[in-house]
Amino acid sequence: MSEAIVRALGLLAAFDRTLLEIAGLSLRVSLSAVLIAALLGLPLGAAIAVGRFPGRQAAIVVLNAFMGLPPVVVGLIVYLALSRAGPLGPLGILFTPRAMVIAQALLIVPIVAALTRQIVEDAWREHREQLVSLGASAGRAALSLLWDTRFSLTTVVLAGFGRASAEVGAVMIVGGNIDGVTRVMTTAIALETSKGDLPLALALGLVLITLVMLLNASAYFIAEAARRRYG
Repeated sequence: MSEAIVRALGLLAAFDRTLLEIAGLSLRVSLSAVLIAALLGLPLGAAIAVGRFPGRQAAIVVLNAFMGLPPVVVGLIVYLALSRAGPLGPLGILFTPRAMVIAQALLIVPIVAALTRQIVEDAWREHREQLVSLGASAGRAALSLLWDTRFSLTTVVLAGFGRASAEVGAVMIVGGNIDGVTRVMTTAIALETSKGDLPLALALGLVLITLVMLLNASAYFIAEAARRRYG
């Protein structure tokens, strides 16, 4: 084990090409998925928080339930949709990074939307009278509250990125874990461990752990900055 750790550190110190390619693809896929999730989840969560419409409570329950979607189920759904017999089969993107982005985005949109809904709804209770007195429509109120809670929402987006970067089940199904094409850190760790190539698996694990720690530290300092600025 000690030899494997030494070799893993050697791979990191040497900026091993395979290691960098896998880590780089992981970041590209996860960042793309988070961008899509933020563009969809932030306005969706704000709209549900501010809006009053029939079925709102049911929408909240469903959104909260979807936060716990099993990754393999999402991967299976995306696989069926993108397969040759599926409705999106003509796109030909199954077993490509784009399919992995779709799967990750579907997993984290409910997380971003649900957490955004809670944050914006709390802000809406506090500022509702002021916004109504200014004549703000529901849409403008939602946009205003999204801006006012931007620091808290940044931590939501970071949480979504952490969820995406740690995903393995869905991306394995729709990406196929193809070497040099769709192999990301989580799937590579699983594969290399099963093959007995512990140095590469450990090196990727260290990169992933470092990434998670940086995300958590960023979320903490952003929240602290928001508290100091706005009380």
